[in-house]
Amino acid sequence: MLKTWNEYQKQVPDDHFFYVRSCIRQTFFPGSETMLLRILREHLNKDVFEDPRHTTCTGIGYHSDIIPLETIMTVVGRQLALMTEAGYKNLLVSCVTSFGIYLEMLDMWKHFPEKLEETRNALRKSTNREFEIPESVSHASDVIFHFKDEIREKSNLKLINKLTGQPLKVVDHIGCHYAKIFPHEGFGGAEFPSVLSGLIKTWGGEMIDYPERRHCCGFGFRHYLVQENRGYSISNAKIKFESMAPYKPDFIIANCPGCAMFLDKWQYTLAEMTGKTYDTESNGIPVLTYEELAGLMLGHNPWQMGMQMHQINVEPLLEKLGYKYTKKEKFYLAGKPTKSPSACSVLMA
Repeated sequence: MLKTWNEYQKQVPDDHFFYVRSCIRQTFFPGSETMLLRILREHLNKDVFEDPRHTTCTGIGYHSDIIPLETIMTVVGRQLALMTEAGYKNLLVSCVTSFGIYLEMLDMWKHFPEKLEETRNALRKSTNREFEIPESVSHASDVIFHFKDEIREKSNLKLINKLTGQPLKVVDHIGCHYAKIFPHEGFGGAEFPSVLSGLIKTWGGEMIDYPERRHCCGFGFRHYLVQENRGYSISNAKIKFESMAPYKPDFIIANCPGCAMFLDKWQYTLAEMTGKTYDTESNGIPVLTYEELAGLMLGHNPWQMGMQMHQINVEPLLEKLGYKYTKKEKFYLAGKPTKSPSACSVLMA
């Protein structure tokens, strides 16, 4: 048993990361990426380099059969060339789809070296660049997991409900492209991924193992991008909410930008469609990214982390944590108050 479990652990570098952002995370929860960089640079004193010339990995287009293989190979080659030019060897990836894309290209080049040479030739012709294969590829949640003990030591917060004195109940959702494409590249593999549950346990919460824990959030790219397919997308999310609701979780944590967005926004949509919420207070179940949770552990202002962009309000969770925040600053822009958005007709908070 121990030997098998050890096969599903991974080595994460301690420092010197070349960071590539997520195109959709910057749209959905832009504060999360900024928070990750602040944690690594300011709290943990790590060297993290970004090149403003890096682009989307084109993963959504690739998985939607819009971008051909030859194009995405060259795009990935260019990203690695920027890393090579900067003198870095540890690739740090924000998006789980990008994480899967980089691993897929590297695995393909390993087994089909003619494809690697094809990529090198295409990159030379188009950009006159060369690239080296990275020594490591880590998802951003891998790095937070790797430094979870250091974050705990720097924190005055525990995931304890101040109203009851009991650990907060948490459900996790792991992005499919993190755990299911190359299981050995993630902590815990496909069936028992520990990259988020490890954070919750280390920081004092209670992890809930609900029946549909490994079920897809419903994004599926073409399932949502094609309007006629969105009923399939929301029905998958509904299955997950109905599965977790009996356990009365205090919040959901996710490591995929698309998953976090859908688990958050679909609750609002289902509340408007059916008049139903999946918590006991008609607030909805808050959905946090791992960067936001780490930021709370380290005392950061939730509104400066962009948590007001969530459809499900986070204030009920902040109250349970006994977290200090200023309500009126929630919708400030550049230090000035702005008009609050319209409230949902069902969600209370």
